Amino acid sequence: MTDGKVSVEMLPVGTIVDYKETLEAVGAGLLDGHICDSSYWAGKDPAFGLIANPVGAWSDPAQMIDFVENGGGKELMRELEAPYCVHFIGVSTPGLEAFVSKVPLDGVDDLKGLKMRSPEGPIANVFRAAGAAPVNLPASEVYTALDKGVIDAADYSVFSVNQEVGMNEVAPHPVYPGFHSLPLVEISMNQAKWDALPEDIQQAFYDSIKVFQEDQVGGLKERDLAAIETAKAEGITVHDWPADERAKFRAIAKEEWKSLAEGSPMAQKVYDTLTAYLTENGLLN
Repeated sequence: MTDGKVSVEMLPVGTIVDYKETLEAVGAGLLDGHICDSSYWAGKDPAFGLIANPVGAWSDPAQMIDFVENGGGKELMRELEAPYCVHFIGVSTPGLEAFVSKVPLDGVDDLKGLKMRSPEGPIANVFRAAGAAPVNLPASEVYTALDKGVIDAADYSVFSVNQEVGMNEVAPHPVYPGFHSLPLVEISMNQAKWDALPEDIQQAFYDSIKVFQEDQVGGLKERDLAAIETAKAEGITVHDWPADERAKFRAIAKEEWKSLAEGSPMAQKVYDTLTAYLTENGLLN
């Protein structure tokens, strides 16, 4: 796209700084840019956590991507990262997580009393508000906890990963597409470095990130759909919540978003923009 004018060297996580320190490292020029989950910065401002993974908001990666690109999300990200001398370029996502379950789950009412694994924080708070009983377990203990009946369900990973590691063998009622978690992955650059690029090179970055996004999201969907066919052939029952049940869960999650919005002026701004987008697109009543 740049006829060899630009080369990008990708470094393994932790090569220069810890993965939770790259925002400052990019701003300081130790790194020219990064690709990372924006929720890592939630401790700096709850707005990062709210925009990066608003629990229950999305049922498809296309919804989150449209929010970022056309619904005010990228403007919020740029405003959030400007104080760190970082320019938000674009977005991708590792995908919408499936939900692991030993018991049939066809809607919000089925969450009541459900013993499940969930990380502490907003995700656990939302499930608790929906009537579930979340517990915090390391990922390494989830399979055994499901197998022994310590828990009946889990927030774990995307469908293809769940299938690969055997989660669906011990929990044969997965929900796909998931309804709870879709992380935002940002691609950002040092602001001064970005400003020094000519417009055609900046456009090449926008274009290449769009290709990266389409490849990542499309590739994951292909793997998930192939894994679903394998799972069904093995007798696994895949549950897909109807839109009205997803909306019910989203309405419960909205109360947690509202709580997070009280944490900072930018978090409130994210909440207002997010809920306006969801309402305008018929995803939130």
